[in-house]
Amino acid sequence: MRREVPCMANPAAHDAAEPLLVPAGHGRTFEAKRGQRLSIIDVAGQQAADFVAVVHADPTEQLSPTHTRRQLGSLFFEIGDCLYSSLGRPLLRVLEDTVGVHDANVPACDDTRFTVDFNVEGHRNCLDNLHAGLALYGISPADVPEPFNLFQNGPVTADGRMRVTDPTSRPGDHITFEVLEDLVCAVSSCPQDIIPGNGLKVTDIAISLVSA
Repeated sequence: MRREVPCMANPAAHDAAEPLLVPAGHGRTFEAKRGQRLSIIDVAGQQAADFVAVVHADPTEQLSPTHTRRQLGSLFFEIGDCLYSSLGRPLLRVLEDTVGVHDANVPACDDTRFTVDFNVEGHRNCLDNLHAGLALYGISPADVPEPFNLFQNGPVTADGRMRVTDPTSRPGDHITFEVLEDLVCAVSSCPQDIIPGNGLKVTDIAISLVSA
C-alpha cells in the first residue's frame, strides 16, 4: 500500500522555450532552475530516456530512485508525486505524464552490458552518455546517479521478476516535472538496439525547459 508523502509545490507563470535535442543514442547535460517546468519528450515513440540529476549547489546530493521508492512506498510514480534526493528531499514533482509507464529499477546500460552480455565492443551506452557532460561538474563515472528510465517499459511480474520490453510511448509523448531545486540534469537517448527496449530502433529525445 502506498504511503502519501507531501511535497512542496512552487507554481509560477512560464514562457515557452526552444527544445533541446538529444540525438539518437547520445546524451545531453543541462541546468534546470527552481520553478522551471522540465519536459522530456519521446520524439518518434518507443524510445527510453535515462534521466539523472544532482543538486547544483552540492552534486553529492543526487536524484535517487531508491529513496523515491522508499518515500512513495511504490516501485512506480504517478502524476502529483515527487521524485526525491539521496537526502530525502523532493527535487522534482510530476505535473503531466502522457505515458504513465516508466522504470526506476534497472541501472544505466554501460560498457560491460554490451561486452559481457552481448559480446559487442565499443557500443554506445547510457553511462558514458550521462557522464560525458556531468564530468564538467566534477562527477566521476562511479558517481553518476542511478537513473529514472523514462518511457522504459519494465513490468514486474507476479512472481517478482523484472522484465524489459518495448516502450508503449508514441511520437510526442512526454513527461513534465516542476523543478523544486536548482539542478544539473543529464538525459541519454538509450542506445540499446540489440534486444527489445527501444523498438530495436534508437531515436531522438527532446528536452523542453520553460522558465518562470
